[in-house]
Amino acid sequence: MDEVQLEADQLYKSHFGKMVSLLLRFSNAIDLETAEDIVQDSFSAALTSWRKGGLPDKPEAWLFRVCKNKALNKIKESKRFNNLFLDEDIYPGDPALSQFPLDDQQLILLFACAHPDLSPKAQVVICLKYVVNLKVEAIAKILGMTVDGIDKLLVRARQKIKEEKFLFFEPLMEELESRIHIVHKILYLIFNEGYKSSWGKELIREELCEEALLMIRALSKSSIGNRETSALYALMLFNASRLKARFGAGGELIDLEEQDRNLWNKELIQLAFLYLRLSQGENISVYHYEASIAGMHCNAESFGATDWKSITMLYDRLLTINPNPFVELNYAIALYYAGQKPDALDILHKLEKEPFFNQYYLLHASLGRIYFAEGNHALAKIYFTETLRLTNAPAEKDFIQRLIGRITKGDLC
Repeated sequence: MDEVQLEADQLYKSHFGKMVSLLLRFSNAIDLETAEDIVQDSFSAALTSWRKGGLPDKPEAWLFRVCKNKALNKIKESKRFNNLFLDEDIYPGDPALSQFPLDDQQLILLFACAHPDLSPKAQVVICLKYVVNLKVEAIAKILGMTVDGIDKLLVRARQKIKEEKFLFFEPLMEELESRIHIVHKILYLIFNEGYKSSWGKELIREELCEEALLMIRALSKSSIGNRETSALYALMLFNASRLKARFGAGGELIDLEEQDRNLWNKELIQLAFLYLRLSQGENISVYHYEASIAGMHCNAESFGATDWKSITMLYDRLLTINPNPFVELNYAIALYYAGQKPDALDILHKLEKEPFFNQYYLLHASLGRIYFAEGNHALAKIYFTETLRLTNAPAEKDFIQRLIGRITKGDLC
C-alpha cells in the first residue's frame, strides 16, 4: 500500500465520524446521507490530489477545508445557501467547538444519534452506521438481524431524522444525562465488535476497540461521565489488555486457558483496576459486574488459580439485574470450572432446548469443550461439528477443527 493510500485510510478511520458530525452541526441544510456523501467525496478528492502533488503539510486540515467547500457548493446547488456555515475553517481545534461539555466530535454525534424519538434499536443502528462507519453487514452481525432488516430500519430512521431534523442540534445538558445509558450500550457494542472481529486472518479490526476506548475515555473525563462510565471503561481496559495473547504466531486462536499471561498488558490492567475502584458507589450496573469478573480473570496467576467460585457468585448477581441466555451461558461455564458440573450441564442443556439459542455456535462449542474435557469424545465431536456449521469465523473454525483433529488422531471415538 502506498504512502498516500495509507495516510488516507488512517484519516478515514479516525476522522470520518468527526467530519460527518461537523457538517451536521454547522449546517441545517445538510442531512445525514448528504453529509456522508460529501465526506466520501472529500476523501476521493484527497487521493487524486495527493497522488499528483504529494501529501500536504496538514492533511487533516486539507480534508476539512475541502469538505467545507463541497458542502457550500452542495447548499448553493440546492438554492438553500443562507450563510449557514461559520466563516472560520472547519478543523479540529476550532474555538467555536469548545463551548460544549463534550469536546470529542464523534462522542457529540453519538449523543445526538441517541435521540429518544428513535427506537432503541434504531439508535444503535444509526450510531454504528454513522459514528463508527460500520458496514450494514457488520451491523447485522452484531445485532443478530438480517441485512435487509438493517436496511429497512435505516430507511425509516433517516426519514424520521430528515422530517424532524432533530439530529442537527446539540443535545442540551439534561438530554446528555438522559441519553448516557444508550451511549454506554453503543460503546460496549462497538468495542465488542472490534474484539470479536480481530480473529485470525480476517481483517484486523482492533481500531474499533481503540475507537471505543478513546470515546469512553473522553466521556469519563467530561462532566457527563458517571460511575457506570468508569465501570464500562474498566471492562474495556481489562479485555483490551488480553488482545495480544489471543492469537499465536500463525494467527491461530488461543483460548483463555492456554494464553501466555506474560503477554497481557499489565499497565492496562492496573489502569482498569483504578477505574473499577472509581466506579464504586451505591448503584451497581451490568458493567460493574462484568468488569469485576474480567478483573478476576486478569488478576489470576493462571487459569487453574482463577477464583471460579467468586466468579459464579458475580454471574448469579448479574443474572438478577440482567437475565438473558448469554449471561446464563457464561454462568454455566463458570459453574463447571468451579466444580459444579451437573448444574453447569443442566443449564446448558436447558439453553439447548430454546429454538433461537440452539443456533448460537458458542453454546455448542461450550458443550463440546466440556464433554471433551470429561472424556466423552463422541458427544464432543457431535457438538464441535454443529459449531462448525453455525460459525463463519475462520479462527473459530480452525480452533474447533484442531480439537476434532485431536479426537480423530487419537482414535478416541
